[in-house]
Amino acid sequence: MKIDPKSSADLSAQIAKAIRDAIISGDLIVDERLPSESELADQFQVSRPTVREALKRLAAQNLIRTQRGASGGAFVRRLSYDEAASQHITTSTLLLSMNAVDFETACEARFALERACAPLSAKRRTPDHLATMRAEIHRQAQPGLSDERFCESDVAFHRALVDGAANPVLSYQLAGAVEAMQPLMNMITFTQRNRDVIIGLHTRIANALDAQDSAAADTALAELTAYTLTLGEEAMAARAAAKAQSER
Repeated sequence: MKIDPKSSADLSAQIAKAIRDAIISGDLIVDERLPSESELADQFQVSRPTVREALKRLAAQNLIRTQRGASGGAFVRRLSYDEAASQHITTSTLLLSMNAVDFETACEARFALERACAPLSAKRRTPDHLATMRAEIHRQAQPGLSDERFCESDVAFHRALVDGAANPVLSYQLAGAVEAMQPLMNMITFTQRNRDVIIGLHTRIANALDAQDSAAADTALAELTAYTLTLGEEAMAARAAAKAQSER
Protein backbone atom coordinates (compact mmCIF):
# COMPACT_ATOMS: atom_id res chain seq x y z
CA MET A 1 0.00 0.00 0.00
CA LYS A 2 1.47 3.32 -1.11
CA ILE A 3 0.59 7.00 -1.27
CA ASP A 4 2.08 9.95 -3.13
CA PRO A 5 3.31 12.57 -0.64
CA LYS A 6 3.71 15.07 -3.51
CA SER A 7 0.05 14.78 -4.50
CA SER A 8 -2.28 17.65 -3.67
CA ALA A 9 -4.82 15.14 -2.34
CA ASP A 10 -5.28 14.99 1.43
CA LEU A 11 -2.89 12.41 2.95
CA SER A 12 -5.57 10.80 5.10
CA ALA A 13 -7.78 10.41 2.02
CA GLN A 14 -4.89 8.80 0.15
CA ILE A 15 -4.28 6.36 3.01
CA ALA A 16 -7.97 5.50 3.22
CA LYS A 17 -8.04 4.86 -0.54
CA ALA A 18 -4.91 2.68 -0.36
CA ILE A 19 -6.45 0.53 2.37
CA ARG A 20 -9.82 0.43 0.59
CA ASP A 21 -8.11 -0.68 -2.63
CA ALA A 22 -6.31 -3.43 -0.69
CA ILE A 23 -9.66 -4.64 0.67
CA ILE A 24 -11.25 -4.60 -2.78
CA SER A 25 -8.32 -6.46 -4.36
CA GLY A 26 -8.37 -9.11 -1.64
CA ASP A 27 -4.95 -8.25 -0.24
CA LEU A 28 -6.79 -7.52 3.00
CA ILE A 29 -9.55 -10.03 3.72
CA VAL A 30 -12.65 -9.90 5.92
CA ASP A 31 -11.82 -10.04 9.66
CA GLU A 32 -8.12 -9.48 9.01
CA ARG A 33 -6.50 -7.14 11.53
CA LEU A 34 -4.98 -4.00 10.08
CA PRO A 35 -1.51 -2.89 11.23
CA SER A 36 -1.55 -0.64 14.31
CA GLU A 37 -1.73 3.13 13.99
CA SER A 38 1.99 3.44 14.67
CA GLU A 39 2.81 0.73 12.13
CA LEU A 40 0.64 2.42 9.50
CA ALA A 41 2.22 5.78 10.34
CA ASP A 42 5.67 4.27 9.75
CA GLN A 43 4.56 2.51 6.56
CA PHE A 44 3.03 5.65 5.03
CA GLN A 45 5.56 8.01 6.69
CA VAL A 46 2.88 10.23 8.17
CA SER A 47 1.77 11.21 11.66
CA ARG A 48 -0.53 9.03 13.77
CA PRO A 49 -3.32 11.68 13.71
CA THR A 50 -3.27 11.45 9.90
CA VAL A 51 -3.61 7.66 10.10
CA ARG A 52 -6.38 8.04 12.67
CA GLU A 53 -8.30 10.33 10.30
CA ALA A 54 -7.91 7.77 7.49
CA LEU A 55 -9.31 5.03 9.72
CA LYS A 56 -12.26 7.25 10.61
CA ARG A 57 -12.98 7.63 6.89
CA LEU A 58 -12.94 3.84 6.43
CA ALA A 59 -15.15 3.31 9.49
CA ALA A 60 -17.65 5.84 8.11
CA GLN A 61 -17.82 3.73 4.95
CA ASN A 62 -18.39 0.59 7.06
CA LEU A 63 -15.22 -0.96 5.66
CA ILE A 64 -13.53 -1.49 9.02
CA ARG A 65 -14.59 -2.13 12.60
CA THR A 66 -12.67 -1.41 15.78
CA GLN A 67 -12.27 -3.72 18.75
CA ARG A 68 -10.90 -2.87 22.19
CA GLY A 69 -8.77 -4.96 24.51
CA ALA A 70 -5.55 -6.93 24.21
CA SER A 71 -6.68 -8.51 20.96
CA GLY A 72 -8.24 -5.29 19.69
CA GLY A 73 -7.44 -3.01 16.80
CA ALA A 74 -9.00 -2.23 13.44
CA PHE A 75 -10.37 -5.13 11.38
CA VAL A 76 -11.74 -5.46 7.87
CA ARG A 77 -15.49 -5.56 8.13
CA ARG A 78 -17.85 -7.57 5.95
CA LEU A 79 -20.09 -4.96 4.33
CA SER A 80 -23.73 -6.06 4.12
CA TYR A 81 -26.00 -5.25 1.19
CA ASP A 82 -28.40 -3.44 3.55
CA GLU A 83 -25.61 -1.16 4.79
CA ALA A 84 -24.40 -0.52 1.26
CA ALA A 85 -27.95 0.18 0.07
CA SER A 86 -28.44 2.77 2.80
CA GLN A 87 -25.33 4.63 1.65
CA HIS A 88 -26.40 4.25 -1.97
CA ILE A 89 -29.81 5.81 -1.27
CA THR A 90 -28.20 8.77 0.49
CA THR A 91 -25.73 9.29 -2.34
CA SER A 92 -28.43 9.00 -5.01
CA THR A 93 -30.64 11.50 -3.18
CA LEU A 94 -27.78 13.99 -2.93
CA LEU A 95 -26.80 13.41 -6.56
CA LEU A 96 -30.31 14.15 -7.78
CA SER A 97 -30.75 17.24 -5.60
CA MET A 98 -27.32 18.77 -6.22
CA ASN A 99 -27.18 18.19 -9.95
CA ALA A 100 -30.72 19.25 -10.75
CA VAL A 101 -31.52 16.06 -12.67
CA ASP A 102 -34.65 16.75 -14.68
CA PHE A 103 -37.84 14.84 -14.05
CA GLU A 104 -37.87 13.02 -17.39
CA THR A 105 -34.30 11.75 -16.93
CA ALA A 106 -34.99 10.47 -13.41
CA CYS A 107 -38.24 8.81 -14.51
CA GLU A 108 -36.61 7.17 -17.52
CA ALA A 109 -33.76 5.74 -15.42
CA ARG A 110 -35.90 4.52 -12.56
CA PHE A 111 -38.50 2.67 -14.67
CA ALA A 112 -35.92 1.25 -17.10
CA LEU A 113 -34.15 -0.39 -14.16
CA GLU A 114 -37.38 -1.59 -12.59
CA ARG A 115 -38.70 -3.07 -15.84
CA ALA A 116 -35.42 -4.96 -16.22
CA CYS A 117 -36.01 -6.42 -12.77
CA ALA A 118 -39.66 -7.43 -13.35
CA PRO A 119 -39.05 -10.74 -15.21
CA LEU A 120 -36.98 -12.10 -12.32
CA SER A 121 -39.55 -10.90 -9.82
CA ALA A 122 -42.30 -12.65 -11.78
CA LYS A 123 -40.30 -15.86 -11.57
CA ARG A 124 -38.98 -15.70 -8.00
CA ARG A 125 -41.35 -13.54 -5.91
CA THR A 126 -42.48 -15.15 -2.68
CA PRO A 127 -45.89 -15.04 -0.97
CA ASP A 128 -44.41 -12.47 1.41
CA HIS A 129 -43.46 -10.15 -1.44
CA LEU A 130 -46.95 -10.45 -2.90
CA ALA A 131 -48.52 -9.92 0.54
CA THR A 132 -46.50 -6.72 0.98
CA MET A 133 -47.61 -5.43 -2.39
CA ARG A 134 -51.27 -6.27 -1.69
CA ALA A 135 -51.06 -4.62 1.74
CA GLU A 136 -49.64 -1.43 0.22
CA ILE A 137 -52.36 -1.37 -2.45
CA HIS A 138 -54.95 -1.66 0.32
CA ARG A 139 -53.23 1.12 2.26
CA GLN A 140 -53.14 3.40 -0.78
CA ALA A 141 -56.90 3.07 -1.15
CA GLN A 142 -57.64 4.24 2.40
CA PRO A 143 -59.66 7.49 2.58
CA GLY A 144 -57.79 10.33 4.19
CA LEU A 145 -54.34 8.91 3.55
CA SER A 146 -51.94 11.86 3.38
CA ASP A 147 -49.75 12.53 0.37
CA GLU A 148 -46.68 11.78 2.47
CA ARG A 149 -48.05 8.40 3.60
CA PHE A 150 -49.15 7.60 0.04
CA CYS A 151 -45.60 8.29 -1.15
CA GLU A 152 -44.17 5.99 1.54
CA SER A 153 -46.58 3.24 0.49
CA ASP A 154 -45.71 3.77 -3.17
CA VAL A 155 -42.01 3.30 -2.37
CA ALA A 156 -42.74 0.19 -0.26
CA PHE A 157 -44.79 -1.33 -3.10
CA HIS A 158 -42.05 -0.90 -5.68
CA ARG A 159 -39.35 -2.01 -3.25
CA ALA A 160 -41.25 -5.29 -2.77
CA LEU A 161 -41.33 -5.70 -6.57
CA VAL A 162 -37.57 -5.19 -6.74
CA ASP A 163 -36.79 -7.44 -3.76
CA GLY A 164 -39.01 -10.11 -5.30
CA ALA A 165 -36.27 -10.68 -7.89
CA ALA A 166 -34.28 -12.34 -5.06
CA ASN A 167 -31.06 -10.82 -6.34
CA PRO A 168 -29.25 -8.75 -3.68
CA VAL A 169 -27.07 -7.02 -6.28
CA LEU A 170 -30.16 -5.82 -8.16
CA SER A 171 -31.82 -4.78 -4.91
CA TYR A 172 -28.75 -2.72 -4.07
CA GLN A 173 -28.57 -1.12 -7.50
CA LEU A 174 -32.27 -0.32 -7.53
CA ALA A 175 -32.39 1.01 -3.96
CA GLY A 176 -31.29 4.42 -5.17
CA ALA A 177 -33.69 4.35 -8.11
CA VAL A 178 -36.74 3.43 -6.03
CA GLU A 179 -36.06 5.12 -2.70
CA ALA A 180 -34.38 8.27 -4.00
CA MET A 181 -36.08 8.87 -7.36
CA GLN A 182 -39.59 7.78 -6.37
CA PRO A 183 -40.00 10.40 -3.61
CA LEU A 184 -38.65 13.02 -6.01
CA MET A 185 -41.22 12.05 -8.64
CA ASN A 186 -44.02 11.95 -6.07
CA MET A 187 -43.04 15.40 -4.82
CA ILE A 188 -43.48 16.80 -8.31
CA THR A 189 -46.59 14.90 -9.41
CA PHE A 190 -48.75 14.59 -6.28
CA THR A 191 -50.93 17.58 -7.19
CA GLN A 192 -51.79 16.08 -10.58
CA ARG A 193 -52.02 12.36 -9.96
CA ASN A 194 -55.17 10.31 -9.76
CA ARG A 195 -54.69 7.76 -6.99
CA ASP A 196 -57.25 5.41 -8.50
CA VAL A 197 -55.19 5.20 -11.70
CA ILE A 198 -52.03 4.41 -9.75
CA ILE A 199 -53.80 1.86 -7.55
CA GLY A 200 -55.22 0.21 -10.67
CA LEU A 201 -51.76 -0.08 -12.25
CA HIS A 202 -50.27 -1.37 -8.99
CA THR A 203 -53.02 -4.00 -8.84
CA ARG A 204 -52.26 -5.10 -12.40
CA ILE A 205 -48.55 -5.36 -11.57
CA ALA A 206 -49.23 -7.44 -8.45
CA ASN A 207 -51.65 -9.69 -10.34
CA ALA A 208 -49.11 -10.21 -13.12
CA LEU A 209 -46.36 -11.17 -10.66
CA ASP A 210 -48.79 -13.45 -8.85
CA ALA A 211 -49.51 -15.18 -12.17
CA GLN A 212 -45.78 -15.16 -13.02
CA ASP A 213 -46.65 -13.25 -16.18
CA SER A 214 -43.59 -11.07 -16.82
CA ALA A 215 -45.02 -9.65 -20.07
CA ALA A 216 -48.13 -8.36 -18.31
CA ALA A 217 -46.01 -6.89 -15.52
CA ASP A 218 -43.82 -5.11 -18.08
CA THR A 219 -46.89 -3.74 -19.90
CA ALA A 220 -48.32 -2.33 -16.68
CA LEU A 221 -44.96 -0.81 -15.74
CA ALA A 222 -44.69 0.75 -19.20
CA GLU A 223 -48.13 2.31 -18.74
CA LEU A 224 -47.11 3.56 -15.29
CA THR A 225 -44.00 5.10 -16.83
CA ALA A 226 -46.05 6.91 -19.48
CA TYR A 227 -48.60 8.07 -16.89
CA THR A 228 -45.86 9.38 -14.58
CA LEU A 229 -44.21 11.29 -17.43
CA THR A 230 -47.57 12.83 -18.33
CA LEU A 231 -48.10 13.85 -14.69
CA GLY A 232 -44.68 15.48 -14.70
CA GLU A 233 -45.49 17.48 -17.81
CA GLU A 234 -48.82 18.60 -16.34
CA ALA A 235 -47.21 19.57 -13.04
CA MET A 236 -44.51 21.61 -14.76
CA ALA A 237 -47.10 23.33 -16.96
CA ALA A 238 -49.24 24.16 -13.93
CA ARG A 239 -46.25 25.65 -12.11
CA ALA A 240 -45.28 27.71 -15.13
CA ALA A 241 -48.84 29.03 -15.45
CA ALA A 242 -48.99 29.90 -11.75
CA LYS A 243 -45.66 31.71 -11.97
CA ALA A 244 -46.78 33.67 -15.03
CA GLN A 245 -50.00 34.61 -13.23
CA SER A 246 -48.12 35.85 -10.17
CA GLU A 247 -45.81 38.00 -12.27
CA ARG A 248 -48.64 39.89 -13.92
